[in-house]
Amino acid sequence: MARTALLNVMVNAVLKAGRGLARDFGEVENLQVSLKGPGDFVSAADRRSEETLIAELRKARPGYSFLAEESGVTEGSDNVHRWIIDPLDGTTNFLHGNPIFAISVGLEREGTMVAGVIYNPILNELYVAERGSGAFLNDRRLRVANRSHLADCVIASGIPQLNRPGQPEYLKELSTVIGQVAGVRCNGSAAMDLAWTASGRFDGYWQRGLSPWDVAGGIVIAREAGVMVSDQAGGENVLESGSILAANETIHRRMIELLDASR
Repeated sequence: MARTALLNVMVNAVLKAGRGLARDFGEVENLQVSLKGPGDFVSAADRRSEETLIAELRKARPGYSFLAEESGVTEGSDNVHRWIIDPLDGTTNFLHGNPIFAISVGLEREGTMVAGVIYNPILNELYVAERGSGAFLNDRRLRVANRSHLADCVIASGIPQLNRPGQPEYLKELSTVIGQVAGVRCNGSAAMDLAWTASGRFDGYWQRGLSPWDVAGGIVIAREAGVMVSDQAGGENVLESGSILAANETIHRRMIELLDASR
């Protein structure tokens, strides 16, 4: 695919940050498995990745604002554009030497997500999309899976972490969904779940308790692959609601019915 200047900026930033994360990932197995050592190491890797992303994106688009997982909000002179970045989505996986994690960068223009890039440096998977131009994995065009029966579908989800609210509600949802589908999978990375739904590896994905940086890049990629993306009420308020539901149109409708029935 021929990338626009904007996508080139985003891709160059995630590739540079990805090289650092790949090096850090190679060191994880050498760490003493304790709460202090690995946790501090991964936090440092997270910060280094974010610093690289911000530096590269700011160099190319100096006026844009930022919403980043580690550093929060940074206002720019351009009040139209905002980068929303997650420098390491899937931190727990990273800590355990599990290669399912990603860097996610989304660009918001006047409140609408218009471009997204997700990069897994270990699997060497680069997902890119710009609104109206399609979604791609390593230059291969992506399309959502077209299954229409829940019984044939593998659905991804995210389990609320320790001490996070929403576990009782989630268990009700899981109990309802799991009896209707071929399988439920938990990757531990919202960005990868959206990317894999866009690529057809999953037939759908739902989760609560999310932050904007978890899904900002993936929203554009999924929608450009033909995925219907909404909050769990079926509305457009994904970033603010903290909930997401993504699937093709038929499965999306059926998932809304299942999730409603679990309440």
